[in-house]
Amino acid sequence: MIYTAIDTFYLTDEQLQNAPSRKDGIDEETETTLRIYGCDLIQESGILLKLPQAVMATGQVLFHRFYCKKSFARFDVKRVAASCVWLASKLEESPRKARQILIVFHRMECRRENLPIGHLDLYSKKYAELKMDLIRTERHLLKEMGFICHVEHPHKFISNYLATLETPAELRQEAWNLANDSLRTTLCVRFKSEVVACGVVYAAARRFQVPLPENPPWWKAFDAEKSGIDEVCRVLAHLYSRPKAKYMLVCKDAVSFASSNKSWDSQSQSVPKEGSLSTPLANNDTVTPKTASANAESSGSKETLLKQALDKLKESKKSDDDSKNALSEGEGRDDTGSRSKPDHRTEASGERSRDREREKERESRDRDRQKSRDRERRRDSDRERDRDETERDRDKLKERSHRSKDKAKDSGGHSDKSRHHSSRDRDRDYHTSYSSREKDRHRHHSYA
Repeated sequence: MIYTAIDTFYLTDEQLQNAPSRKDGIDEETETTLRIYGCDLIQESGILLKLPQAVMATGQVLFHRFYCKKSFARFDVKRVAASCVWLASKLEESPRKARQILIVFHRMECRRENLPIGHLDLYSKKYAELKMDLIRTERHLLKEMGFICHVEHPHKFISNYLATLETPAELRQEAWNLANDSLRTTLCVRFKSEVVACGVVYAAARRFQVPLPENPPWWKAFDAEKSGIDEVCRVLAHLYSRPKAKYMLVCKDAVSFASSNKSWDSQSQSVPKEGSLSTPLANNDTVTPKTASANAESSGSKETLLKQALDKLKESKKSDDDSKNALSEGEGRDDTGSRSKPDHRTEASGERSRDREREKERESRDRDRQKSRDRERRRDSDRERDRDETERDRDKLKERSHRSKDKAKDSGGHSDKSRHHSSRDRDRDYHTSYSSREKDRHRHHSYA
């Protein structure tokens, strides 16, 4: 049993050898070819959809993980590849529509199978079934992953490792290309991203003959082992030695993106022709003269010949009458058909007019509702304005009353002060007048 958790979807060699496809009679070579073919589809579709490389890498990892739990005989490669691209675009925040995915895969299949490239009708039954199948396969993917789709790629480790080892810039692009090619293999489900990154760096350094430090070994600084690095290089070398992968029909429910629209929408129905109804009559007509001639030869008498001639005349008259009746019935049917056609037309036109009237009524109702809503909004706004104005008036009145009270207080204090000052002035005037009188008296006595 394979359990799925965050960044722990790794299998052993025994689990890969006992994959579900083995139980359905698919050998390891066929499975490897189909895996490479599906990853090629994901890479090519991502380029046509102008997706970043992270989306294509995530889709390929999801593709390998799904077929570690399900068989190629039960889920078609093309269908799963399209769903992986669609799901990975959402996970990497570069979403594409289902319509775009189906159009791209339809065009790729036409090119790969040398079919005439035609447009995919978006209103056909074929497109509807392809879209529903894409959605169902995406649900199967999420179900098998347990809705845990976390993927860690070796690309982010490559730049750090090469910067630490101080390698030339040429090595970086080569290691990046090898990392992209490693996604076509099962390395992403066998080793961690750090080990794959070390193997890619080692393979790129061997190709460019760039020496790497071995004393102490450089891979120990990156938590990797020499056996894992050698296995990564071996798998990459085997990948480059293989021919180009081609599609192999293994799944029973294989879905074709490039089949014609007519084969999906229209079904052949056998309808009997009208001429076939008259064939037994013709056979009967041909049989009667043969039997008559045989009887004439056997009897040889004139009476029998006369009777047979009379019978022929009667039968010919009956056949003429039957043909006339058939013609009259056919004309009557044609008349009824011709009459029924304008009736159908009038009924169709009446239904259309009714539909138009209903649409007009709905539009008028919507307009009335909108007008009533606008009126209510206006009323509410007017009420709010009135409330604001009344509150402002109240505030103004309060301020005026406070101001008047303050003025009254100030006026009362000034009046008291003025009264006090006036009494003092009176006393001063009285004293000054009294003192002046006494001075005059003293002067008068002194003169005397």
